[in-house]
Amino acid sequence: MTAETNAARLSASWQLTDTAESGSLFPASWPHPISTQWAWGDGSGNGVRVCILDSGVEFDHPRVGPLQGTYAVVKDQHGKMTVTEDNEGDISGHGTACASIVRSLAPKCDIVSVRVLNHGNSGTGQALIAGLNWALEQGINVINMSLSTRIPEVKHSLYHLADIAYFRRNIIVASAHNIPIESFPWRFASVISVGSHKNPDPELIMYNPTPPVEFFARGNQVRAGWLRGGQTTCSGNSFATPHVSAMCARILSAHPGLTPYQVKTVLHLTAANVIGGE
Repeated sequence: MTAETNAARLSASWQLTDTAESGSLFPASWPHPISTQWAWGDGSGNGVRVCILDSGVEFDHPRVGPLQGTYAVVKDQHGKMTVTEDNEGDISGHGTACASIVRSLAPKCDIVSVRVLNHGNSGTGQALIAGLNWALEQGINVINMSLSTRIPEVKHSLYHLADIAYFRRNIIVASAHNIPIESFPWRFASVISVGSHKNPDPELIMYNPTPPVEFFARGNQVRAGWLRGGQTTCSGNSFATPHVSAMCARILSAHPGLTPYQVKTVLHLTAANVIGGE
């Protein structure tokens, strides 16, 4: 199924027949300035689902805990990419590291793992599209994509799926490439793009006034979970991204129903380098 076909199939759910009722999803008023206490509430992420679209997540890892679901994108006998329940877990450690960072900041969120990468942290554009499409169909609140692709043929489909997510209030948080090259989906305006800073505060978000990278989060010498119940120290934009995904989960937990635009606004107004941020 193409992204365009999927967009047409899902478009009916974008229609709001009662604007007054839709307005009730939002906070009646926002304080000025917005404080982190208001933005994040109790900071637990309770009631929010976060999908780790990655190399898988190790089952019952002590730094991750229970998962709501574990799935993998596989090619069936007809060559079609399908999403099935996963019994293999993490094949490289990358996804477990990202999941453990999310858990450390939003301990009560529900984490869903969708494995789209193969051994060696490689993957196909078709697997990436199938995994993201599945996450959108499940209505996952926050989708962490600590990966990107440079394949031109995949760009168009990813762009449409990112638009679907934006209008359906599914938040995609994507890591910028670690070197200055053009890749996707982090360059799309409909996603929350993340680079890394060196400040050790895991809650400190910096706003970038000169996109395409919009926000910076802790991504240097981060202690995270790894394979076989272990842990490691990792650096890079991949590990800054789950910090922002977790903060999005906390914002949505405190204020259910916010749109991706509003969540971006809250992140911006609580950024350490923005007036009114704390």
